[in-house]
Amino acid sequence: DFVTVSKDSENTWSTIKPEIYSVIMEHFTSGTPLFRSEEDREAAGPQDTRILDTDSDTVAMIKELLETRVRPSIMEDGGDIEYRGFDEATGIVRVKLKGSCRGCSSSTVTLKTGIERMMMHYIPEVKSVEQVRIVLDQEEAIALDEFAKLERRIQEKSKKKADSG
Repeated sequence: DFVTVSKDSENTWSTIKPEIYSVIMEHFTSGTPLFRSEEDREAAGPQDTRILDTDSDTVAMIKELLETRVRPSIMEDGGDIEYRGFDEATGIVRVKLKGSCRGCSSSTVTLKTGIERMMMHYIPEVKSVEQVRIVLDQEEAIALDEFAKLERRIQEKSKKKADSG
């Protein structure tokens, strides 16, 4: 379990660390459950790698490999990977890197030397793994909006603290 925080170059960690800590502690004191129930977690699990009756054997193997070998490794680094499709004619697997892996400079190396090599080794039909670059999907737009709200709350608290101190 982890929390990933990104900052811009204008702020220092020593400045934002107390605010991040405050927001996390606020969640704990709110009484909101930290984890979902087992039933909720299973239902909310990754839908992209859920094997469907309509999936070919190749797609099922790709999803299985992503879910059991690739995703756990990427999640250890604060990221995630999402299956976006497989073109049977070209042998190209499309994935989307998320979280801290999305903007990571070594993500291309990870994608090509790690994920692609593993896929091609275990699944001969796979010829390449490519990252889907979506400008901004609905999920990311919501996340950015929520992050902006959080930033405003932090700034308001900082301003109140500065005004009173």
